[in-house]
Amino acid sequence: MTVSAERAAEILSDLAVSLGADAVGWAPARVPPGAVDEYAAWLSAGRHAGMSYLERQLPARADPASRLAGAGRVLVLGVAHSFALPPVPPGGVRVGRVARYAWTPDYHDQLQPLLSRLEAEAAALGVRARGYVDHGPVMERLFAAQGFLGWRGKSGMNISTSLGAFVTLAVLLTDLPPAGEVIPALPLAPALPLAPAGHPDRCGRCTRCVTACPTNAIGDDRAIDARRCVSYLTIEHRGPVPAGLRAGVGEWLFGCDVCSEVCPWSVRAGPLARLLEPRAELAHPDLSLFFNVGERQFERQWAGTAFLRPRRKGMARNALTVLGNTRDSRGAELLRAGAADAAWEVRATAAWALARWQEWGQVEALLADPHEAVRAEALSLLQGRLDRTEG
Repeated sequence: MTVSAERAAEILSDLAVSLGADAVGWAPARVPPGAVDEYAAWLSAGRHAGMSYLERQLPARADPASRLAGAGRVLVLGVAHSFALPPVPPGGVRVGRVARYAWTPDYHDQLQPLLSRLEAEAAALGVRARGYVDHGPVMERLFAAQGFLGWRGKSGMNISTSLGAFVTLAVLLTDLPPAGEVIPALPLAPALPLAPAGHPDRCGRCTRCVTACPTNAIGDDRAIDARRCVSYLTIEHRGPVPAGLRAGVGEWLFGCDVCSEVCPWSVRAGPLARLLEPRAELAHPDLSLFFNVGERQFERQWAGTAFLRPRRKGMARNALTVLGNTRDSRGAELLRAGAADAAWEVRATAAWALARWQEWGQVEALLADPHEAVRAEALSLLQGRLDRTEG
């Protein structure tokens, strides 16, 4: 079946809403040169930290046609993950906080069937399409702003007047020709005047996200320095968290929601999620499950969740960082387990956590660790204690 471009766009956007998208909008499948230059400058400054794949993907991000030949228009989907906090399950060592998006099984897996359905419907309409859930080289936030789903806030996050900042984005690249005027398929705030470049900026003079960031990772250019970002440090970063940033990680076991939580638009929106559902054991994981287990057992335990990204040793490292910051007595046994962990990154973090607990005898025992980095960490901590004593 072949229909007009505008009718096809209407059918696809209506289907996306019926399948559970909380907001949808169409945007031109083009990336302005200024956006490419800004992104390249962000990369050149090293603010992407260890995510070297972002550099390799720059040409593709700058040209949506490299993902879908003849791409002309993009359907942007917004799915809320502003959940209410589930109750804490009984038992276990349930310390620390998890970013909201990880309270549900991996959203990539949950949203991919929705995109596959849209791709199939597009094909039936004579439209070529390809969907992405932030796992491909596509500038979703740029398209979201152009499609009126929100604006780029001072935190760098996409913010919606109706959904706040807790919105997962997905896109469907299509070969539909660009519309003369992009009109939101599902208006989020009809009373707001629409700026030509997309959704109007509604941050005003508010800087709550900037001042609340625990590691000062948000720049004055609405971009994040991943080298300091708690989300990056607890998910993508390999090795121990840099010493100067461990205290800033605070209670965050996985990811960080601070900048989104303090946003007035998020507060106003409240819990809205309807497609994705939280699970208590993901919002409040048992830290003991990250220790004394092999990688395969860990993968079976957490299959289909975001916790697989940092791997078992990353989650154990994060748990020890949280315990070092909170000094929660429920985690005492885990500190000892961490000091004997198979991964040197975990043992090095255990040394720091033990020092925070004033367990200096166990820190000293790590001077005999087989890995140089663990020995160096223990020695530095002991020397720091000596310097403070003598001072």
